[in-house]
Amino acid sequence: MMTFAMRRSAVISTAAVAVALTALSGCKDTSGGAAAPAAPAATSAAPVAGAFDPETALAEAGKAPYAASVKIVTEAAGQEISTTTGRSNLGTRFTGRMEVRSPGAAPDAQAVWMETVTTTDATYVRNPTRSGSGSGWVKMPRSEGGNEADYAGYARLLLATGPSERKGMEDQGGTPAYHLAGHLGIDQVASVDPRTQRSMKAKGVTGFDIDQWIDSQGRTLRFEQRMDMRGVPASNKATFGEFGPVETFAAPAGD
Repeated sequence: MMTFAMRRSAVISTAAVAVALTALSGCKDTSGGAAAPAAPAATSAAPVAGAFDPETALAEAGKAPYAASVKIVTEAAGQEISTTTGRSNLGTRFTGRMEVRSPGAAPDAQAVWMETVTTTDATYVRNPTRSGSGSGWVKMPRSEGGNEADYAGYARLLLATGPSERKGMEDQGGTPAYHLAGHLGIDQVASVDPRTQRSMKAKGVTGFDIDQWIDSQGRTLRFEQRMDMRGVPASNKATFGEFGPVETFAAPAGD
């Protein structure tokens, strides 16, 4: 999403992967370019059962930490750049395990494959390769200082923008969800996603078009972020699911 930004994104050689904004390995749900045009809002043919008020839902966000699986697809110029998958604890101090990979069609010289494990006191990174001869696990200090993306914070910013951002109830994979959509300027997101704000502002991004779907507990089910980065349309499309109790993520074997 996604920084969605790996805690050690400098080790990724493909520059386009920097578009991955808000959930690659530091997401938190307490709970010179203009933005690309927003996609048309989806509409429901019939009322969705289980309707709820988004402000009430967001008031619940952060009261109970949880674990979730995440998948983020990053695209640039209409082509997939990377897919990130993993599982992490949200609504609390971030810990989790994530993997980011470029498409199989990418040339070996441009291929990206990175795994990270973030524990309570360190981050472990390794770079496997298609041939199986990648780096071993490298232990690094945790990146601190509130750099995680706050998805509930994004939703609150969209709600505060005005009533036009409230698209209403929709079904997301059988779960009643409230759809929010709108445009946020680059400096607006500094309070909820400081890493992304700094990184994307340096790349000339002036703002994002965002679509976000939350459930009745204020948890983000789906998050899409679109922007224009120096003339190249780019996006992050994230989905969250398999919610459950907070989990323990230990240092990888062989560390």
